[in-house]
Amino acid sequence: MSDSLAGYYAAVGVVRVVLFWLALAIAIVALVDWLVRTRKIAPFGPVARFIRRWVDPLLAPIERKLVRSGRLPTAAPWWALVVVVVGGIVLITLLNYLGGLFGELAFGMSSPARFGLLLLSWTLALLRIALIVRVVSTWIQISPYSKWIRWSYVLTEWMLAPLRRVIPNFGPVDVTPIVAYFLLVLVASVIGVR
Repeated sequence: MSDSLAGYYAAVGVVRVVLFWLALAIAIVALVDWLVRTRKIAPFGPVARFIRRWVDPLLAPIERKLVRSGRLPTAAPWWALVVVVVGGIVLITLLNYLGGLFGELAFGMSSPARFGLLLLSWTLALLRIALIVRVVSTWIQISPYSKWIRWSYVLTEWMLAPLRRVIPNFGPVDVTPIVAYFLLVLVASVIGVR
């Protein structure tokens, strides 16, 4: 099983390198497109014609969203780069998480006594993820009653309500999710799980 995990992580390493070079290529294309859009490169030259023919149609959905939100369409190449970089980070994180999950599953299945420890580890990880989702959703102002976010409130409120009675807010900042996160990390380290 460890050989297959080593192969998996080697494949993740290849994906990481490919995503890096893809992001670098998109950064160069975004720079050239931005130079064309801001007329720092001749708007009717061969580079500009190439950009308008092949790149601008790909950026049209991002440009429409930017214009609807009141931003300048010249920022579309940079937002495309942000989407690619953030998407790549999310993909690599998800692949690493799945690799860890498969490794833990192999560890848990090797002995029935380890399976309970595995379930506890997964429960603590799910609670930490729910806390992160809850905090990030407040930053981008998503309703706690949204179907995408509600689960994180349901999973974590039992933990945060008692902490709020003990820990005061610092102005508009509620630090109880941070305290709860560190408590979960502490419990996981005491028990000896990830």
